[in-house]
Amino acid sequence: MTESRPVTLLMRSEALAARAALAFLRRLGPVGASNVGGAICRVIGPRLPVSRVADANLRLAMPELDAPARRAIIRAVWDNLGRTVGEFPHLPTLKENPPSGPGWDVVGAEHLAAQLARGGPVIFMSGHIGNWEMLPPAVGRHGLPFASFYRAAGNPLVDDMIRALREAAMKAATGDGATGGRALPMFAKGARGARGALAHLARGGRLGMLIDQKMNDGIEARLFGHPAMTAPALAAMALRYRCAVIPGYVERLGPARLRIHVEPPLHLPDSGDRQADILALTQAVNDRLERWVRARPGSWLWLHRRWPKSARP
Repeated sequence: MTESRPVTLLMRSEALAARAALAFLRRLGPVGASNVGGAICRVIGPRLPVSRVADANLRLAMPELDAPARRAIIRAVWDNLGRTVGEFPHLPTLKENPPSGPGWDVVGAEHLAAQLARGGPVIFMSGHIGNWEMLPPAVGRHGLPFASFYRAAGNPLVDDMIRALREAAMKAATGDGATGGRALPMFAKGARGARGALAHLARGGRLGMLIDQKMNDGIEARLFGHPAMTAPALAAMALRYRCAVIPGYVERLGPARLRIHVEPPLHLPDSGDRQADILALTQAVNDRLERWVRARPGSWLWLHRRWPKSARP
């Protein structure tokens, strides 16, 4: 278990329901589970209050969209989220470069090969786009398994299930060869986790970060032309160790069919003004995220409050 917390009867009931849901999804197979997850969320999700957050975000970020276009994007967001959940227990079974059907491929694998040859610390940056859970095992399959930041689920029994599924996907992708049979470290979000991640990079480790969520005590960068408080940790760590920052995201091609896009490392500023360099790199990260989201707005998780209330229409 991730940490010592009292387990209540409600937690046990939730865990029992989660195990039953996982068993059901496994019986459906990857395509069936993806389709069922997408269908359920497409029907229920747009009716939930949180979808009003997504609509407000879209009106702010993409004011050129009319109401029907926003509704279509929100429906696509829920479809993608449901498919991501449905596919989760099947990640260990998905193969690279299948001729058809479920599986995944990589565009830009040469950037992974170059980093593998170069060695040393690296930060992989991404966002909640497509099936983001496929990124760690796919990159691990190419010889670069990485540690991650992690927000534990409130129920420790469910949290154990989530971690076990992620570890199973990594093991299936790497065959334990790239990890030496050891579970990769998971750093809790917060000051303690940041210190652990810094030490990991100092030892030449690899780290993955999803950089698209609001951080109230972050720094003000811009996203879709509006101020957005953004975590500076990625920029601060990359500049401290001058380690490569490799962007990448997952494109959904179909049910349980995914494409991992890997891009060249970002330029690391070196002006001599540390705070200015941190802001410049953080802005470059937000700019890259914005480019990905504009290309496929229905694939991003618009459901969280990314901008301050004062910026919303």
